[in-house]
Amino acid sequence: MATPKKSDCAQFELKIMHEDAKALSAGLMTEVEFIYFDNEISIHESANSIADLRARWNSLMRGLIASEQAVAATRGD
Repeated sequence: MATPKKSDCAQFELKIMHEDAKALSAGLMTEVEFIYFDNEISIHESANSIADLRARWNSLMRGLIASEQAVAATRGD
């Protein structure tokens, strides 16, 4: 198997289970398409290059972290 190049197409699938998944998913509305069902968020993302997918991953993670921190702050954690 050849070593992937930054210009290769790529994809990822991420499933997140969280007690406040609905609140977290609200923070993802402008970031990525997702499916929310029963405290689980499913995300499938693809891009024309690994570099582009990495940028999308980073944006997604920043959004999730910010949403989780906002949820924690409203709970008083």
